Amino acid sequence: MKFLTDTPIGQFLIHLYKYAQFVGLSIRAFFSGRFYFKETIEQLYQIGYRSLSIVTLTGVFTGMVMAFQTGMEMSRFGAKAYIGSVVALSLVRELGPVLTALVVAGRVGAGITAELGSMRVTDQIDAMRAMATDPYKKLVVTRIVSLLIMLPVLVAVADFVGLLGGMLIATTNLNVGYELYKSTVLNALLMSDLISGLIKPVVFAFIIGTIGCYLGMNTSGGTKGVGSATTMSVVISSIFIFVLDFVMTKIFFLISGPE
Repeated sequence: MKFLTDTPIGQFLIHLYKYAQFVGLSIRAFFSGRFYFKETIEQLYQIGYRSLSIVTLTGVFTGMVMAFQTGMEMSRFGAKAYIGSVVALSLVRELGPVLTALVVAGRVGAGITAELGSMRVTDQIDAMRAMATDPYKKLVVTRIVSLLIMLPVLVAVADFVGLLGGMLIATTNLNVGYELYKSTVLNALLMSDLISGLIKPVVFAFIIGTIGCYLGMNTSGGTKGVGSATTMSVVISSIFIFVLDFVMTKIFFLISGPE
């Protein structure tokens, strides 16, 4: 049987099993023992506030590029009035959640893996267990909960500033009035769009948090292993974000039907 476990598929199934086991232990830790409120507040600050600048820049320039590109193309057909609709639907449904999640995966997910991986290879996690402290409760749960709270907030910020960026381009470069842009944005967005735009970041946050913590808690090989795990965290999280985005988009369209 050893030759089966040495194949890429065998290794993938082994890691998938260990990851599922890790998620189960993390969920159990969430519902047991004390809650580390102070550590959670610290993670909320690190994940949310310290990611705000890069998320804001990403949202603003994404909205500006979307408005400029679509506006220049739609002006050929006399459809510049619909720029607000295109920007709003693109940002809220797809670009806002996906780009924000990718930015957070690169900044926060990598940081979580590097931090926990460094603690793992220096035996700090084993020391916590020796002191009767559950590392899952103190290290893993606090980071996953903070991501689940802050990523939807960051996505909402990215959507809002993206719409403002689109409005800036539409009104200054494309001669679209403010009232027209605002009305097309409000008319285009439905409750189903807002719901899907907030469900996606919750799923992405869970993926980023669990993958980052799993790889960090299972790091080996010293500093070289920490670097490899950090890179792997960003790559795997990004892949899962794209895959799950497609799956959830398909599900939302099947539920709500084409507009």
